[in-house]
Amino acid sequence: MAGGDAMSRVHIGTLLRMLACIALWVPLFGCSEPETALRIGTNVWIGSEPLYLARELGRIDPTAVQLVEYPSASEVLRAYRNQAIDGMVISLDELFGLAVDGFQPRIILVVDVSHGADVVVGRPGMRTMRDLKGKSVAVESSALGAFVLSRALALNGMQASDVNVVHLESNEQPDAFAKGTVDGAVTFDPYRAQFLRAGATTLFDSTQIPGEIVDLLAVRASAFKKQPRAIQQLLSGWFDAIDYMKADPMDAAQRMGIRQQTSGEQFLAAEQGLHIPSREENLAMLGGSPPALAVTGRKLMALMVDSKLLRTGVDIESVLAPAPLANLQR
Repeated sequence: MAGGDAMSRVHIGTLLRMLACIALWVPLFGCSEPETALRIGTNVWIGSEPLYLARELGRIDPTAVQLVEYPSASEVLRAYRNQAIDGMVISLDELFGLAVDGFQPRIILVVDVSHGADVVVGRPGMRTMRDLKGKSVAVESSALGAFVLSRALALNGMQASDVNVVHLESNEQPDAFAKGTVDGAVTFDPYRAQFLRAGATTLFDSTQIPGEIVDLLAVRASAFKKQPRAIQQLLSGWFDAIDYMKADPMDAAQRMGIRQQTSGEQFLAAEQGLHIPSREENLAMLGGSPPALAVTGRKLMALMVDSKLLRTGVDIESVLAPAPLANLQR
């Protein structure tokens, strides 16, 4: 038995040495850790719907990209700050706030440019922004709501002190309006449609501030470096969905309208308030010489700093990341 024990110890020792060698060699020869799923946060907004259309059409692999929906933009921002998501659909003004606070967002795509989709509404009978003087206005607690209201007031010779701001999430605003808690709201579809059905009138829309409200797809700098394949899948899926929307607009609108709780016709009508840039337009906006988004972004940033919506400026070109789109195989 003693000889057997010695032999066993030899075999065990040999086995341990072999395992140790394997442990040393495996990292050198290709068993690299696979990319984790890229988590992208969105709120309930028609501009984000092509992402969900791409997923439904099988153009986005859920093991590579996970879409996470939140009720409001402010909750998307909170999730990003808390590291719950890797990226998001976000407006340019909101991205500036994240960049200033050191959260290192990188813009990989311009999703849409608002051309009438963002509005300020008021009670039936109101005709101009001045009719809201002294009234309560619902504004989401994200930067975008404050920015739209600030621009609407300024262009009508008014100040922030002329209205009583009530902070409500976008999905809570129509009910508050119906109950008489607020007299106006800064809103967008699908909620704008709910206000209009309740008799609200449009007092201001984003056609009056062309190019100032831009929605983006942005990811954290760390995800940009570590998850390049997922980012390529995300961008490829986006443009596949846009192609499908052009080829069969009604079917695409009906599919996207289900999540927005609107009909296909209503979704198509709401889309008229958006411009969705092509890949070529995106490349000019993100990587032109100079990038078009940097030019308009600096003007927006100056407005925000002057209005105290942003405490300081940022280097816009440092947050632009056109490389994944430039390398996209189409």
